[in-house]
Amino acid sequence: MTATLYDLDFYTWTQRQAELLRFEEWEKLDWQHIAEEIESLGKKDKRQVQSRLAVLIMHLLKWQYQPSKRSPSWRKTIKEQRFRLALVLNDSPSLKNNLAEFVALIYPHAVESAADETRLDRQSFPNVCPYRTEQLLDPTFFPGEQ
Repeated sequence: MTATLYDLDFYTWTQRQAELLRFEEWEKLDWQHIAEEIESLGKKDKRQVQSRLAVLIMHLLKWQYQPSKRSPSWRKTIKEQRFRLALVLNDSPSLKNNLAEFVALIYPHAVESAADETRLDRQSFPNVCPYRTEQLLDPTFFPGEQ
């Protein structure tokens, strides 16, 4: 198998493909790799939403189930995850349609992380996420606060 520019120097490949697109040299484009890269961009946003949700939910659980240990650091992490999540959802608003699915998928991981960090038993936490998607995205929502 012969190595292509895509394999040897990805940056140069991207610049070459952009140039070919601008000059409408369709027959010279590396269509297969272009399609793969476009797909991966969408997957990157999806993974980032899932990752941010996992960290956010874990910290909300810690906030709710260990109120005596609440700290400015926890609050900052919750706010930061919401901010970063909002940025991705602003760029890819269709991912909002999948938030409930993502929450169901990552919730067990968030619980495991919260249990590890708090040293609370895993059974201390609900089996399903106790927060609605609106609450997860609401910058003013902190469980247990009025």
